[in-house]
Amino acid sequence: MMKFRTRLMFGLLVVILFVLAALGVLVGQLLKGFYVDQLEERLGKEASLAALAIEDVEEGQWQEFAESIEERLDVRVTIMNSDGEVRAETAEDAEEMPDNIPEIQEADETGGTNIRYSSVTEDELLFYAYPFEQAGEEGYLRLAMPVERMGAVNQQIWVFIAISFTLAFIIIMTLSYRIANQLTRPIGQVTNVANELAKGNFKARTYVESRDEVGQLTRSINILAYNLDQITSRYQTQQERLEALIDNMGSGLIFINDRGDITLINQYCKDIFDTDTDQWLHLIYHEVIQDSDLIKLIQQIFLTESKIRKQVQLNSRLEVHHYDVYGAPIVGEKERLRGIVLVLHDITELKKLEQVRKDFVANVSHELKTPVTSLKGFTETLLDGAMEDEKARKQFLDIIWKEGDRLQDLITDLLELSRIEQEFFQLNWQTVDVTRAFHEVLELLTPSMEEKELTLTSRQEENIYMDGDTARVKQIMINLMNNAIAYTPENGSIHAEVKKQGHYVVLIVADSGIGISKEEWPRIFERFYRVDKDRSRNSGGTGLGLAIVKHLVEAHQGSIDVESEKNAGTTFTVYFPLERQGE
Repeated sequence: MMKFRTRLMFGLLVVILFVLAALGVLVGQLLKGFYVDQLEERLGKEASLAALAIEDVEEGQWQEFAESIEERLDVRVTIMNSDGEVRAETAEDAEEMPDNIPEIQEADETGGTNIRYSSVTEDELLFYAYPFEQAGEEGYLRLAMPVERMGAVNQQIWVFIAISFTLAFIIIMTLSYRIANQLTRPIGQVTNVANELAKGNFKARTYVESRDEVGQLTRSINILAYNLDQITSRYQTQQERLEALIDNMGSGLIFINDRGDITLINQYCKDIFDTDTDQWLHLIYHEVIQDSDLIKLIQQIFLTESKIRKQVQLNSRLEVHHYDVYGAPIVGEKERLRGIVLVLHDITELKKLEQVRKDFVANVSHELKTPVTSLKGFTETLLDGAMEDEKARKQFLDIIWKEGDRLQDLITDLLELSRIEQEFFQLNWQTVDVTRAFHEVLELLTPSMEEKELTLTSRQEENIYMDGDTARVKQIMINLMNNAIAYTPENGSIHAEVKKQGHYVVLIVADSGIGISKEEWPRIFERFYRVDKDRSRNSGGTGLGLAIVKHLVEAHQGSIDVESEKNAGTTFTVYFPLERQGE
């Protein structure tokens, strides 16, 4: 397709060429007519002067006179009387004149002229006859000039016109090209900017400065490009924010259109379904979703076109997850169903917390029930008459005393654990002499170990200090040592050690007791969890010691590890930072 500039130039050139050609023809004809008129006027003047001069020449000298005129004016000279008889002629082989000579017939007092073919010269001539009078007789002096002289002049005129108009055409074409280029360049730039805008490049601008309509057009295009750029930038920003929100929200999001194709699914769904859900796009939901409960939920929303909320259980490779699924139909214009949206919120932790709460209530009830039942049973026995038997009375009262102590320890540990778990719980931070605290704990628990005939090996470095709560550090040591004593059979061994390792104080408590299977490692710090329930209950344990230890270690910004094997003993390792981190 021809460009606008090319079409404009082509049209201008055609018009200019046509106008110049018409003007050239008109000027040529005008110049030709003007030249003929000038030539006739000149020939007439020359004829009048010659006629005036011949009046003083005798008739016998007319031939010489004619020849002199021919020589001077370079024209054919003919002198004739009123009857048309030739009296003098400069042309050779001149024939007798015809009766009707046009220029003679048309001649008046100013003469007559005619252009016609001459058989004498065999050429077309311009004749001019002028009347004269001599000795009472009238005659005519005629001058003739070849018309081909006029043709040569006419040819020169046309050559001049052609050259002049060609130069004019070139000059006009050059000026027109520059003017057209100047006028069409802004249009071309505006067109390029419009094409760039159509391609989505809203940064394109045109820089033509003028106050005419083209300048207004360029400014309008620039304003349009700026507005489109701003709108696109805002849209892209909102789109990026929306995509970031969808991909990073803590719930799974799925959009299914009215044909059942999945058109949107966020990144969180990869963790939910444990697969690359990006490949689910534009696939039918029941071809990729394997869970039957979730498929039934989707089908129910499509059928009822109502909001549904339901809890579903999805199995992954590692564990079972629980999700609170909220599904809602998306209704467009004229109540037409456009699709449905599903939001899957992971409530696995809530389920676990709910189960922990249930277990806690059940464990507390069970732990409280045993001593309370014992207290009530032995008291009832005493009231029924056993108090009269001194030996039975003493035995029952000892049992009641032990069960009371056990109940008191349980309540104390529950209150202690509850207080430690409070958000406002704070340690009494100070500089702890770890070596001294470790030595005091060993002295305190030595009688218990001797009672079970346990062998204790200990190792401690001197002058170990750290930031912490002395009472809580001793409580951690006591609980770990008591745990080792409780789960180590008689004649077993216990190893306790405290040392400095890098920026940490390391406390190690190892025993040769019943051990813990690897499957139970994650649960030993739960409330009331016991590896061997009968043994721990008989030993007076409450099942809360390790839970208290874990919370106190974390309060000291430390960590605790466990290594154990069934029937091969257990080793607890606690890491305390030497210095308190932060405030």
